[in-house]
Amino acid sequence: MCRAARRWLASRAQLVPLEFVPAGSAEARRRFPGLDHDATLRDLTVVADTGAVYRGDGAWFACLWALAEHRGTAERLARPHLLPLARRVVAAASAVRERIREPGYGDDDDRAECADDRCGWAGVDGPG
Repeated sequence: MCRAARRWLASRAQLVPLEFVPAGSAEARRRFPGLDHDATLRDLTVVADTGAVYRGDGAWFACLWALAEHRGTAERLARPHLLPLARRVVAAASAVRERIREPGYGDDDDRAECADDRCGWAGVDGPG
């Protein structure tokens, strides 16, 4: 699921540039030493250029908010009357992510297919 989400996010017009770092990787540990890297393997985590950290529903909102076509959707979902629904959807997505994660994902070897920050683009020349 995270690779599909990455491909989808990368293919959309971005109002705020998104940079993807494989969760739990040596690169993530080097760049963000203060993160709970085990938690990043369970829930989507976004680190803003300000240093703010968003997890779970906040991270999904941050990703949607960064996209030109979906900023309004993010703002609507963040409204108090829709937040309970949004949280349930994000919790379900995170649970699926944990269940389908391949053994060894996030180990120190960075998984060969993710070593060059092209995780999920196997056989493809990248977005475009």
